[in-house]
Amino acid sequence: MSFNRHIYKYLLKWKNKTRRKPLILRGARQVGKTTLAKSFAKEYTYSIFLNLEKQSDRDYFLEFDEMTQLCDVLLLLNNVPTDKKHETLLFIDEIQESPKAIQQLRYFYEEVPELHVIAAGSLLEIALKEVKSFPVGRVEFAYLYPLNFTEFLEALGHQEALKQLHQVPVAPFAHSILLSLFHEYALVGGLPEAVAVYLENRFLADLPPIYESIWRSYIDDVSKYAKNTAESKIIKHIMSVAPKYVDQRISFQNFGNSNYRSREISEAFYSLNAAKIIQLVYPTTSLENPIEGDLKKSPRLQFLDTGIINHSLHIQAELLAMKDLSSAYKGAIIPHLITQELISLFETTPYQPHFWVREKRQSSAEVDLVWSHAPYLIPIEIKSGKTGTLRSLHQFIDASIHHFAVRIYGGKLSIEEHKTIAGKPFTLLNLPYYLGTKLPEYVKYLVENYNN
Repeated sequence: MSFNRHIYKYLLKWKNKTRRKPLILRGARQVGKTTLAKSFAKEYTYSIFLNLEKQSDRDYFLEFDEMTQLCDVLLLLNNVPTDKKHETLLFIDEIQESPKAIQQLRYFYEEVPELHVIAAGSLLEIALKEVKSFPVGRVEFAYLYPLNFTEFLEALGHQEALKQLHQVPVAPFAHSILLSLFHEYALVGGLPEAVAVYLENRFLADLPPIYESIWRSYIDDVSKYAKNTAESKIIKHIMSVAPKYVDQRISFQNFGNSNYRSREISEAFYSLNAAKIIQLVYPTTSLENPIEGDLKKSPRLQFLDTGIINHSLHIQAELLAMKDLSSAYKGAIIPHLITQELISLFETTPYQPHFWVREKRQSSAEVDLVWSHAPYLIPIEIKSGKTGTLRSLHQFIDASIHHFAVRIYGGKLSIEEHKTIAGKPFTLLNLPYYLGTKLPEYVKYLVENYNN
C-alpha cells in the first residue's frame, strides 16, 4: 500500500530544480523509502530501478568507470531513448551495499546532470566509512521517517479530521474526535507495514508479527556492520533491553544490568544512533539559541517508532483501556511519541531534539523538550499535572529572557496567564497531544499574539 507522504512535495521541488543534484533518501529500513520512490516515478515518462543488494545490479558500477557508458547501458537495457534522460528517473536502492556506487554519484551530477537520480539506503552513516571519496557538494539529502499523525489521518482517509487539525487554533468541538484518533495512532505507530495491515480490518492482534519481524531485521541489519563478534553481541543485548528504558536517562556503564563497560556500550549505541533506530537525546543547559547539547551528561533514548515500543513492552492492551495516555508506562509513551512527531517534520536536515536540565544540589530541574523559535528557546513539558506542579518549567522561565512556555497534555487547547513560584508572569500554551506536528505553528501563534 502506498501512502501520501508529506516529503512528496519536496521531491516535486527537487524534480523542478535547474541545478538539481542526485538525491540520497535516508532513513531506517522499513520506513517506506522504496515505496515512496516507486510512487514518485509516476511523475516521469521513464524510470530505471536498481537494487544493489543484487550482485547483477552492483556489477554495473564495477564494470563501467565512464559515466556516459554506464548511463548508455542502463538506458539501453530499460528501453529508454538516449535523448530522454531529462524525462527519466534512475532510482538506486540499497546503495549502502556499494561504496563505489556512492562515490560515482558525483559523476551523475557533473557529467549527466539531465538524468534525475535518487539513491536510497539504510545504515548509510555506517556504510560511508568505507567510501574513500564521498561526493561532498555533489549530492543532497532528504530524510524519511515513520508516518506521523497527520500522515496517519491521510492513510485513514479521514479528510474532515485533517481539515480540523490544520485549523489554527483548532475548533473546540473537534477535540474529543482528534484525541480518539491520536489514541489510535499511539497504539499502532507509524511504520508503513504495520499501518497497512491495521487498515485492512482495524485489528491490533494482527500487528505483533509485523513489529517482531521489523525489530529482528534491525538487529540483523546493524549486527552485520559490527566490528567484531563482541560488538555484535553488545548491539543485540542493547536492542533486547533498551525498550524498558524509553524516555529515561541512561548510563552506558553496565547498561541493562550487563557487565559491559561504558566505552563498549557507547560505541554500540553510536552505531544504533547512526542507523536511526535508537537515537541518543542529550540534555542542554542552554536558555537561548543556539542549543548546545552536553555530551558529558546522561542522554535519553528515542526509538524510531512508538508502535515497536508498545509491542516490546507488551502494553498495547493497557493503552487500549486508557482515556488519558499521559500515565502510560510511567508517563514515558507520550513524551516519546511527541518527540517522534517533531523529528518527522524535518525532511532536509536531521533534527536533534534536546531536553533542558539544571543540575544543582538544592534545585535540580528537567524540562522534557526545548524548541527553537528565534530568538527564543521555548520550554515544553509533556504531562497532565496542574500548572502549579510544573516546577522545572518555572525555573526555566525564571532564568529565561522571555515569558513563553508550552505544556502538551490530554486536555483542550487553551492559553493561560500564570506566575512562576518566584513571581515572574508567563504565558502558558496548553496544547493537546494530537497537535504535536503542529507545534511550530502554535508556538508562532503564541509569540505573535501574546508578546506583551
